[in-house]
Amino acid sequence: MSMHGTAAYGAHTGSLPPLVERAISAARQHDFGHSCRPEQGRLLQLLAGGARRAIAETGTGCGVGLAWLASGAAPDVELLSVERDPARAKVAADVFADVPQVRVVCADWTEVYAHGPYDLLVLDGGGQAKGGGAADPERLLEPGGVLVVDDFTPSRTWPPSYAGRTDTARLFWLQHPALRTVDLPLAMDLSAVVAVRRTDL
Repeated sequence: MSMHGTAAYGAHTGSLPPLVERAISAARQHDFGHSCRPEQGRLLQLLAGGARRAIAETGTGCGVGLAWLASGAAPDVELLSVERDPARAKVAADVFADVPQVRVVCADWTEVYAHGPYDLLVLDGGGQAKGGGAADPERLLEPGGVLVVDDFTPSRTWPPSYAGRTDTARLFWLQHPALRTVDLPLAMDLSAVVAVRRTDL
């Protein structure tokens, strides 16, 4: 979830995939401001195109990030998104009511363990899924599968820092022995960790 993410779509009206337009409309209608930003969304759309079987996301919100994923995925790829807030889960489920390959579940993020492993996993939202040591990529990703952990701030130091301290959550993913990882700047104030589960272990 990005601070002011929903508001970031003000200049993008009419240039978005229809599902994304629908999800943004729902987020605005329900005063949900923390949607996935357009820069993140384009990355998710691109990566979803490489999935062969299954994609999962934690932290659905009103479904904007999920809409980007669904807009990039092949028609036979299944998408699961987990949202712990019942009201937001209902809003998102309504957005995708006519998209059979998308399922929104109201649950804690750990629900993704029951349905994996995945070709692409996006860790977002609360519930500590993206904190270092929480989600296990070796259980959640297929070999060669891709992990995205978003909403970081670009760092020019090593180890990466945030607010004057070592960013231990980001460092966990960057140094994970089962992953090949890059910290990818998406905007002046936004970066995402993108990782691939190694196949040589």
